[in-house]
Amino acid sequence: MRIFRSLLRQPTALFGLVIVVVVVVLALAAPLIAPFSPDEQMFDGLTLEGAPMPPGGQFLLGTDTLGRDLFSRMLFGARTSLIIGLVANGIAVSIGLFVGIVAGYLRGLASNILMRFTDLMMAFPALLLAIVLAALLKPSLWIVAMVIALVNWVQVARIVYTETRGLVGRDFIMAERSLGAGHGRILFLHILPHLVPTAIVWGTLGIATTVLLEATLSFLGIGVQPPQPSWGNIIFESQSYFQAAPWLVFFPGMVILLTALAFNLVGDALRDILDPTQRGRG
Repeated sequence: MRIFRSLLRQPTALFGLVIVVVVVVLALAAPLIAPFSPDEQMFDGLTLEGAPMPPGGQFLLGTDTLGRDLFSRMLFGARTSLIIGLVANGIAVSIGLFVGIVAGYLRGLASNILMRFTDLMMAFPALLLAIVLAALLKPSLWIVAMVIALVNWVQVARIVYTETRGLVGRDFIMAERSLGAGHGRILFLHILPHLVPTAIVWGTLGIATTVLLEATLSFLGIGVQPPQPSWGNIIFESQSYFQAAPWLVFFPGMVILLTALAFNLVGDALRDILDPTQRGRG
């Protein structure tokens, strides 16, 4: 509750929070709000020349190249993009926490192997790795989520490792060890709670990165495959009509931009609230 009140006192965070809530509500209520099925090709969805219908009338945001209602497809596309964002980012944060905590708590060969592997993954371009993995596997919603998770955990692991190494040398950890506390008790009751703020912040900020990466993969044709809509593949399907029907690219592109901005604003505010060293900066 304290965190929520703090978010409400920051105008930029409040703006981002409102956008996030609106996008989530629209995504959840898509079957109730959407005027048409996202895959329905309307008889009157194209002009006499076979071009997409412009915004207005019964088609609020116009139609796409196949005569499907763009507003309906964007609503259902929000569900796809947010599911991938939440699932992929949740997996990435979980992997990063596990690797970072284990590597930071342990010493010797195991820690070195884990962190050198993390450094190797960080050195490899994330987008290129995602493209390779997505091209090797059959693209689908869950495959795309897994691919994004596999390329996004490294930053979390590096930060958690650094924080864990600092916590291991603290007096209260040394006191627990001297009292005979086991490794599990130290890890779960004394180290992990100190890492929760970091996980929350990176979990929020990572959703924006994940949504953008999903849109990029779908735009390149190796993300979520049609007819299942996502914001990225809506742009991919409409890129050849950029000049003739600019609304097909503008509306999904604007939604991607606003959603990523909103999660970044909320994540930055959470970082200021949960990390005392960040308060007052900026």
